[in-house]
Amino acid sequence: MNPKMLHFSSLLLKTGAALALAATAAGAAAQSGWPNRPVKIVIPYAAGSSPDVFARIVSDKLGQRLGQPVVIENRAGAGGNLGTGMVAKSPGDGYTFLVSTNGPLVYNTVLYKKLSYDPFTELRPVVLGGGQANVCAVRADSGIKSLSGLVDAMRKNPGKFNFSSTGVGSLSHLGIELLKAKTNTFAVHIPYPSSPQAILAILQGDVQFACVPAVAVIPQVKAGKMLPLAVSTAKRSALTPDIPTMKEAGLPEIENVAWMAVMAPASTPTDIVQRMNREINAVLEMSDVREKLHGQFMEPIGGSVEDLQKFMQQELRVMTPIIKRSGATID
Repeated sequence: MNPKMLHFSSLLLKTGAALALAATAAGAAAQSGWPNRPVKIVIPYAAGSSPDVFARIVSDKLGQRLGQPVVIENRAGAGGNLGTGMVAKSPGDGYTFLVSTNGPLVYNTVLYKKLSYDPFTELRPVVLGGGQANVCAVRADSGIKSLSGLVDAMRKNPGKFNFSSTGVGSLSHLGIELLKAKTNTFAVHIPYPSSPQAILAILQGDVQFACVPAVAVIPQVKAGKMLPLAVSTAKRSALTPDIPTMKEAGLPEIENVAWMAVMAPASTPTDIVQRMNREINAVLEMSDVREKLHGQFMEPIGGSVEDLQKFMQQELRVMTPIIKRSGATID
């Protein structure tokens, strides 16, 4: 394992151990009568976003296991900080949870001079739910046939390449900043509000490339409009088996994955957190749930509370210097 990064693939291997706990008795939380009313999961993004889709796929089966409805509430705004901060300030009564992502849970602690919440002290990890690989792609008629070819073109034509992303500080932005740092290349960042708009910018010729979630890229690949160059996982994704990793594409090993984590207010009782961890792990093992997630190019992960805690700390260690090198800030 690369000592500088906790590989996404290694997290998938750990899932089996956590899933063994899913069949155990519910424990103290069930004995105390929790839950006895609907459980709310806050999504700090709009309906249709990746964490929203993930939560809605999981919520029905999770509600069945809990014996209470699981209600999804979208609280979009401030790049995910609004809804994430709202949960951080909520009572830890076991009836409010969060599904958030890389930015609000880790990256924004570096990008913002001041956040209204601290994800490491005001939120409590529950489980790492799922991840989406980014796919680096160019327009099909660009003449670029490989990721190493893209890097060579950037070196030979400094200042002539732009890349699109889903916003300053997003993984689609910072993943390319990581690529630039590893290859000593330069390209101008052009942020867009969403993956479809980032892809449209490539198709229109406004930018030359992007590394965005596969769910946005693959339809354009199938339509013959875009060419995928590499996937951002350490190993080839079973969902896109024909796309090489960055290392296979001839570059240093680079890994960045858009992940979604379930969190709770810091004061949520341990027995409730552990119960939610067990139930979500069990749901992620269900074949129909996995099929639906795969349909969105999402890999279910799961694992223990401690796995998620360590993963977030590692993400902070790895990405802090990349963010600082990029000069990206959000005020």
